[in-house]
Amino acid sequence: MNSAPRIAIIGAGPGGLTCANILQRHGIPVTVAERDAAPDTRPQGGTLDLHADSGQLALSAAGLLDEFLAISRPEGQETRLLDRAGTELFRHTPRPGELAKPEIDRGQLRRLLLDALAPGTVRWGRALRTVRPLGDGTHRAVFEDGSTGDFDLVVGADGAWSRVRPLLSDATPGYTGITFVETGLDDADTRHAALAELIGRGMMMALAPDRCLFAQRNSNHHIRVYVAFRGPRDWYRAAGVDLRDPRAVRAALLAKFADWDSSLLAMVRDADGGFVNRPLFALPVGHSWDHVPGLTLLGDAAHLMSPFAGMGVNLAMLDGAELARAVLTESGLAAAVKAYETTMLPRSAEAARDSATGCENSFAADAPYRTLREWRRH
Repeated sequence: MNSAPRIAIIGAGPGGLTCANILQRHGIPVTVAERDAAPDTRPQGGTLDLHADSGQLALSAAGLLDEFLAISRPEGQETRLLDRAGTELFRHTPRPGELAKPEIDRGQLRRLLLDALAPGTVRWGRALRTVRPLGDGTHRAVFEDGSTGDFDLVVGADGAWSRVRPLLSDATPGYTGITFVETGLDDADTRHAALAELIGRGMMMALAPDRCLFAQRNSNHHIRVYVAFRGPRDWYRAAGVDLRDPRAVRAALLAKFADWDSSLLAMVRDADGGFVNRPLFALPVGHSWDHVPGLTLLGDAAHLMSPFAGMGVNLAMLDGAELARAVLTESGLAAAVKAYETTMLPRSAEAARDSATGCENSFAADAPYRTLREWRRH
């Protein structure tokens, strides 16, 4: 390219930061606008498994794979499947040296990506208000603090409720019919030893029709627990529950799972701290748009899906890496974005279908055995 393009990435999630790192590594300046006031303004969530054929490829392109492997948790690849009686139906124990999808906390991954960027790349406290086309393929980003910037390419990496997406698509995320309620176990190996043994070193899933319990090992001996069920988005209103009352939420969840084994219910009964209600949303499977010069999307902004394919962050980081590669290798920004979208959109549609299937299997009338059959096939 003859001159450095003006590129703005809206959102400092893993996908946007991956793209920014690769562009900077090859001498392309980039501005990342993030609504959070600082890197530690809010918790970054649970643990992630980065796949060798996607998330790890993206980190390799950013020159960060060795640093990731040094802090990741290969033992977190262990997976257990149980029924509601607490009977273990399946266990995958990673082999020594297996690195297909080691785990890392979201906060650790974000710090790794942030630390590799030049100081000042991320503009904190810069919430996007709108993007205005200027008529020549460029766009003006207008931020809530009154600042503006004109860019040759605006990349919407701003998540489920993207402010960039409406310029490309009329699609909005819809409720999947599944709600997660998040809680956790602190100092699990000491304070919750029996649960720690039941859950293991990685992820444990206990499935039954319309209801699931998920537990994930995080760093620092913390276990993140998700109580998941099919039902209306406002389930708590019908149950007469105030989400701000942990005792009431705990009692309602235990009632929903009353026919489950006590060993599993201990994840709810003995949970530390409060409960966070997390209804799951997804964009339509196969979400796409017609090319618009100067704009594109990556990650959840492009293909928000449920977590049941385990691909969300991996796709976002692969998106970021492939968009950066296209910018570096194609003859101009328009060609770069077209090349990127031509690859990304079909790939994300396939992953979204897999995610929807995985979600249906987990809550099916023959759960957990449908999931068991799928896992054994692979």
